[in-house]
Amino acid sequence: MNIHRQKLAAGIIFVGVPIGTARDITLRALDTLASADVLAAEDTRSLRKLMDIHGVALDGRRIVALHDHSGDGVVERLVDAAREGQSVAYASEAGMPLIADPGFELGRAARAAGVPVTCAPGASAVLTALAIAGLPTDAFHFAGFLPNAKAARLTALSALAGCQATLVFYESPKRLGAMLRDAAQALGVQRQAVVCRELTKKFEETRAGTLAELAETYATEKPKGEIVVLVDRGRSESVNFDDLEMMLEHALEGQSMRDAVDAVATAQGLPRRLVYQKALALRQSGDAEE
Repeated sequence: MNIHRQKLAAGIIFVGVPIGTARDITLRALDTLASADVLAAEDTRSLRKLMDIHGVALDGRRIVALHDHSGDGVVERLVDAAREGQSVAYASEAGMPLIADPGFELGRAARAAGVPVTCAPGASAVLTALAIAGLPTDAFHFAGFLPNAKAARLTALSALAGCQATLVFYESPKRLGAMLRDAAQALGVQRQAVVCRELTKKFEETRAGTLAELAETYATEKPKGEIVVLVDRGRSESVNFDDLEMMLEHALEGQSMRDAVDAVATAQGLPRRLVYQKALALRQSGDAEE
């Protein structure tokens, strides 16, 4: 492969890199990595490995680490280098920079300093997942990583219940089961969803089903690798009362009646009074059986 080395204009260049398979990189990205005066990366080891695979030499350059714990000093030095006439190429650990990635601070600082910012685009886990999931793509909302704590996660999910777009999340394999359980509670157990794992890699896997079905699957199964979860938009049609009963049963397992009613009413866009009456009937029926 011939890599075209050239003099790049001064400024910050965000470089898209593969999300898995190393060959999913553009020729322009390789040219940029070979030609930039300064290299920066979220993960220096992964960028060095990628460059080695494609035969891009460092030629005496070092790769500057820029991640969540780097501090403001690193951003300032990179912006200063660009202001002084150097080309600075930044790459995320995987995929497009700034998407769930610390490069945002670099871009914002460069703009504030009047330094040119451009991008050599590449692979994106968000768009790859949307392409293969089979859910609507005319409108989508990328919500990144949800909070770790259950209460905060439920709040965040409930706020998205009425969003008329396919929802896209990144999730840790360790939290996938809990996230799907909470999504079923906040968004509705019958909402269609897809779990994409290890996109573009050898063990790529896609599973589709309702949130309730996927939550049950991953309650015991412990997946590995990078995960993207997609959830279909909410529907405005009336909710089947059997479905409503199932949603309430799920919600009442871990919440007070008040919180469960609020969560289900919000998720389904139903009057709270209607949901409360259904929850009360469920509670009374449970007490009668005891």
